[in-house]
Amino acid sequence: MADISTTLAVRDVKSLDPKGGDTFASVLLIKRLAERPTKTGNSFLAVELGDKTGSFTVNCFSDNPAFEFFKGLKEGAIVRIEAKVDYYQNRLSPRLLRAEQISADQLAGSPLMANLVETAPEDADALWKEFEGHIAAIGHTEMRATVQAVFDEIGAQFRIAPAAVAMHHAYRHGLLEHTCHMARAARALLPLYPEVDADLALAGVLVHDTGKVIEYQGDLVTSKSRKGILQGHVVLGYQLVRKAGLKAKLNPDLLERLEHIVLSHQGELEWGAAVIAATPEAVFVAKIDDLDAKMGMVQKLLRQAGDSDEFSDRHLGLNAQLLLTKPQK
Repeated sequence: MADISTTLAVRDVKSLDPKGGDTFASVLLIKRLAERPTKTGNSFLAVELGDKTGSFTVNCFSDNPAFEFFKGLKEGAIVRIEAKVDYYQNRLSPRLLRAEQISADQLAGSPLMANLVETAPEDADALWKEFEGHIAAIGHTEMRATVQAVFDEIGAQFRIAPAAVAMHHAYRHGLLEHTCHMARAARALLPLYPEVDADLALAGVLVHDTGKVIEYQGDLVTSKSRKGILQGHVVLGYQLVRKAGLKAKLNPDLLERLEHIVLSHQGELEWGAAVIAATPEAVFVAKIDDLDAKMGMVQKLLRQAGDSDEFSDRHLGLNAQLLLTKPQK
């Protein structure tokens, strides 16, 4: 195996001179692997490689020896690459020189392994303690018991799960972080909207994304499970909440309203909602969910920005490039 002691993280690669043609080595995860046709009818592989500081895509055409190498691997594999800095349409797209697979055992005890897996920037234990406090803050006895029953069943998975495959809070403990952020926002905003039932809204925030512990799978790289593909987290979360609500003997009206929050929290049908939010609490939760998802995208782009970067690449979720520099006061 080649030397892995002198490698660059993705953030460092993006700081290299884009016009200098610098060569570099990196140890990275295969995050996405897709075979696509060229205009001439041949094939190429679009390989997204990344670590916790960011990612980039390299294209391997069928006449490149790396084509067969990557075609024989799966998402989640670890590779060491040597490449030359290059850009395509203002996006980093290095020209691959060499690549080899590395096993997790070969990286055991190395800081490179820790650098591969992105985790929430906040302490996970502190987040979980805070989360338990949000459950305790639900005043309605059966509503609180319903939420508690959900997390008695899935709590261990929920604590480590990502909130998405790629779009927002897409890292270990990301779902816990996203939900705690939503709970903070909800409890700060509830006094402004007395029409919203506080217990129902807070319960809805805490359980809205619980189906994601079933929808997603994977250790180093997240992908959708069979149930995630066939049912989706909205339906899976509804099933968890209904089961818990019946167990806690939550009255039918409140259970239906809590289920509705889960079914509608995605905001729009084209975004994956089963129905459009139609209660004060469901509208409230859907908007806070969208706010924290968008701000999670912003926070990650700012964390991964290089010192000299003025704008990010265009982010699909924001539909824009983000200005990365701080306001001058």
